[in-house]
Amino acid sequence: MRPVVMVLALSLGTAFTGGAQGTDSLTRAVDRVFESWRDTDGPGCAVGVSRDGSVVYERGYGMANLETDTPIRPSSIFHVASVSKQFTAAAIMLLERDGKLSLDDNVRKYIPEIPDYGTPITLRHLLTHTSGLRDQWSLLALARGRFEEDRITEADVLDIVSRQTALNFKPGSEYVYSNTGFTLLGVIVKRISGQSLRDFANERIFKPLAMTSTHFHDDYTMLVRGRTSAYVPGNRDGARWRVSIPNFDTYGATSLFTTVGDLLKWEANLDHPVVGDATMFARMQSTTLLTNGDTSNYGLGLVMGSYRGARFIEHGGADAGYRSYVGRFPDRGLAIAIACNAATANTTALARGVADAFLGSTLATVEAPATQQAVVIEPDRLQRRVGAYVQPTTLQIIRLAVRDGRLAIDEPNGPTLKPLTENRFAVTGQPGEIAFTDGAHPGFERRMPGQRPLPFEWRPTVSPTAPLLAPYAGEYVSAELGGATYRVTATDSVLTLRTGTAEPFTARLVFADTFLGAGYTVQFTRAAGRVTGFDVTNSRMRHVRFTRKP
Repeated sequence: MRPVVMVLALSLGTAFTGGAQGTDSLTRAVDRVFESWRDTDGPGCAVGVSRDGSVVYERGYGMANLETDTPIRPSSIFHVASVSKQFTAAAIMLLERDGKLSLDDNVRKYIPEIPDYGTPITLRHLLTHTSGLRDQWSLLALARGRFEEDRITEADVLDIVSRQTALNFKPGSEYVYSNTGFTLLGVIVKRISGQSLRDFANERIFKPLAMTSTHFHDDYTMLVRGRTSAYVPGNRDGARWRVSIPNFDTYGATSLFTTVGDLLKWEANLDHPVVGDATMFARMQSTTLLTNGDTSNYGLGLVMGSYRGARFIEHGGADAGYRSYVGRFPDRGLAIAIACNAATANTTALARGVADAFLGSTLATVEAPATQQAVVIEPDRLQRRVGAYVQPTTLQIIRLAVRDGRLAIDEPNGPTLKPLTENRFAVTGQPGEIAFTDGAHPGFERRMPGQRPLPFEWRPTVSPTAPLLAPYAGEYVSAELGGATYRVTATDSVLTLRTGTAEPFTARLVFADTFLGAGYTVQFTRAAGRVTGFDVTNSRMRHVRFTRKP
């Protein structure tokens, strides 16, 4: 079965010559970008491209449904996950334009169920991921012990968010991606307008732009003609793929169903508004100043940056087996929409490849990073760096070990560290560096280009034994998770944590009272030497409290 392709009249810039030869060259270039997704026995992607608001290229690769042998077409409908957020943001901006709200309103004005944390959380904080609210998916996954099997509703999100007794951080002081904020914005649209976000967006955004294949999907059992299925790599019976489709009846942060063609209509509207106005979109496309003086490149539902010297405005998405991307290079008149139904698809990388094909030599040359000659460090001095390091705010833990005579991050396939000086190390395959401080047991700073250095502190590691782990065994309950109870069992080397009938996860001791497992940092608390509870932290959720049952 051949990929489905539509190539329209092209405006190619200087990368390709005009006429059939240029069209053929462009087609071959984009085909190479999607080479991994052209099989007729696997999932794939749809791609659409517009120049100055006119669609010039649409193509489908791979299969929309592996059970029915249905190919992906440009008209195939995908769940586009967090690409949804810019439409929720636009709905809020339209209500502000109508005089119905202000972005600086306290969220409790509209959703009093949200606890009062002392510092007001504004709608602007929700829109920019600076609210400090713990992420809904992290909370629900921890409460249930699993994620995919159970239907998730808007009421589920409101219930668990209303139970949180603390924030990740003071509103406005940090950027940490939080889906919670955009679900709450969807609720606010409904409470102010009297319409669901689905109906409001349909009336105010999708119909005026003739986005006829687009809607917020508020009932996951609803039939949708032309919908793709989605897949993750198989993990049993030798199957290459297994079905992985979201089970959400919650929207705002996610759950937009659309096509690449409809997304390109939206991109055209951002440059030449039919819905909204230029001032509204300029605000959505502005960076966010944090209270510590740093700047986040996340605006109001959109991300700003540059690629090979060209400014872009974009957003990606990932839910279950779906991956998506929509963005544009406003100074070059180029917009790109990509939707895939495979969890292994990197839609941002695909979009960069498409940009290379269309813009070619008009982009800045990619220069190889300057290499610095590695220095030789004696083994005993490398050994001083071995150990566990914790970031005191996020509780991210990095373990370092010596592997084949080189310092390396101690995890499966962890990168090695190349010594640049006695105290500075490049991380193989990653930007930035690690810079150690002086002292007997120094910490280090993780330095990334354009970001504030992130300090990590050295902690002495502890080796597990059966007597050491036994006191942690017991049952623990979290009021913040609606009474979710975990049973902790101990062996001579690890702890196992399990709630209900979910699969348990294993946690390994790193340093005193602190364990790592399943992407969580689990910190046990004590009173008078007795273990009394534990906190759970991950990248989007900090210090969720569990108390030991008597």
